[in-house]
Amino acid sequence: QVQLVESGGGLVQAGGSLRLSCVASGSAFSINAMGWYRQAPGKQRELVAAITKGGATNYADSLKGRFTISRDNAKNTVYLQMNSLKPEDTAVYYCNVNGYRWGPFDSWGQGTQVTVSS
Repeated sequence: QVQLVESGGGLVQAGGSLRLSCVASGSAFSINAMGWYRQAPGKQRELVAAITKGGATNYADSLKGRFTISRDNAKNTVYLQMNSLKPEDTAVYYCNVNGYRWGPFDSWGQGTQVTVSS
C-alpha cells in the first residue's frame, strides 16, 4: 500500500502564505500524477491542482496565479505553495497520488486543515 503523509497546514491571516507537502511512501511503486484537492465545510471536494510525472500542471481556474504545485520525483513528494490566501481558501486539503504498484493505485492522504482568518 502506498501511504501519504501531508504537512504544512495551519492558521494564517488573509494575505499570508502556506506551503503544503505530501510524501508518498511504500515499496515497489511508481507514481504518475500527484495532486491536491480541498473540501470546505458543506461543500464537495474539489481539485486544487495536479501535476504529472513530466511536470505538466493543471489548476482550478479560480486559483491560477496564487497557488503553485510542484513535485520532487526523487523524494516522492508534492508541494503546494499558497500565496495571497483568502478566507474562502479555508478547507481541509487532501493529497492524491496515483500510479502503479503490482497494479494501478490511487491513494489519498488524511488531509491537513488550512484556516485563513480575515
